[in-house]
Amino acid sequence: MEEIIKYFEDHGGFATMKELKSAGFHTRNIAGLVEDRIIDKIKPGLYRISDYSFFEDINVSYLTVCRAEPKGVICLISALDCHNLTTFNPSEIYYAIPITAKPKTISYPPVKTYYFTKRFYEPGIEIIKTKFGDLRIYNKEKTICDMFRFRNKLGEDLAIEALQTYLRSKGSNIGKLVIYAKICQVKTVIMPMIKGIVAV
Repeated sequence: MEEIIKYFEDHGGFATMKELKSAGFHTRNIAGLVEDRIIDKIKPGLYRISDYSFFEDINVSYLTVCRAEPKGVICLISALDCHNLTTFNPSEIYYAIPITAKPKTISYPPVKTYYFTKRFYEPGIEIIKTKFGDLRIYNKEKTICDMFRFRNKLGEDLAIEALQTYLRSKGSNIGKLVIYAKICQVKTVIMPMIKGIVAV
């Protein structure tokens, strides 16, 4: 069992069943570690160390979704949370994939999948490199505009809170925000709010 745990630690905390079998580990031992909650089954064939402290200051839930779904991009409320643009703590991980993609069956953590057309999926993706893998997330400006695009489903109050927090923070870029507002087709909605907040 200790050898399996060491294997995970040496491989960034994640491993596939294929990799574990190739390393000579038996499936029943892997199942035993899952049962004992030493490792988590993320999706069929993918496992992760359960100990969050192993991943240091990285948000392991967001990283896990990106490892489980190669085309997944952390979006909407989860991206707001990651960018410190909301006080709301989502119970699910929100992520986007292309509308043409087939979603993976992710067992853990709880997720909510959004299907974006190419126009909305491709712009604004940031890739944060970590020693545990790549974290793909929409940048602050794209995330805010996506929130306004989904304001009727997710709540306009969250979108407005994020916009206010962003505009009052160091490093805000109204020009960049307007570019993404055009892409997300929310410029007519967001511009009066920007003017109102900046004028205060």
